[in-house]
Amino acid sequence: MKNFKAVVAIALSLPVLAFAQANTPRVDQRQANQEQRIDQGVASGRLTQREANRLEHGQQRVDNMENRAKSDGVVTRHERSRLHQVQDTQSRHIYNQKHDRQHDYNHNGRTDRMRRL
Repeated sequence: MKNFKAVVAIALSLPVLAFAQANTPRVDQRQANQEQRIDQGVASGRLTQREANRLEHGQQRVDNMENRAKSDGVVTRHERSRLHQVQDTQSRHIYNQKHDRQHDYNHNGRTDRMRRL
């Protein structure tokens, strides 16, 4: 009877252990932060709609990679490392697009250009 209880307890805990290894809280939090940076850039006019669409597409690619990594129930060290590399690249893209000379301060969907004096 004791062996049966032990086997049942182990059998019930295995899916929980596999699920715990598939969690990626740092990746998820970073994705949320980067989405917020994109939204803030659009709201402030630092990003044009076209730039924001490209950055959103890049974020979607990271989400797809994360879903593929989680699909087998375990995110390996290599998969986690690759996710962080791709997020670093995406973060750099967001920074570069927010700090270039293209702006949409009046939010009309057209790029505002600096006027020559």
